[in-house]
Amino acid sequence: MEIRSTYLGTMVGLAIVSFGLIAAGAWNKFIADLIALFLKPGSGVLAEFIYAAIVTVIAVVVVRTLSRLAEKEAQFTAKMVVFKKPPE
Repeated sequence: MEIRSTYLGTMVGLAIVSFGLIAAGAWNKFIADLIALFLKPGSGVLAEFIYAAIVTVIAVVVVRTLSRLAEKEAQFTAKMVVFKKPPE
């Protein structure tokens, strides 16, 4: 069970980092284009904002789902009865 727990923890960490980078990149592009809008004419700002918002919502949903899964797995593991070998 320890291998499964370690694997799940690793997957949660990778998902958090992956979606965090995607969301950060989307917001970075949106902010850059928003600034460029005031400096020179630009297009696609609304589309990038919508993209950034959608990616952020997806990231939050995935991270919350994986976190809940990891929490349930940890609770299940804590409830398991470990049988000890009686002393000889």
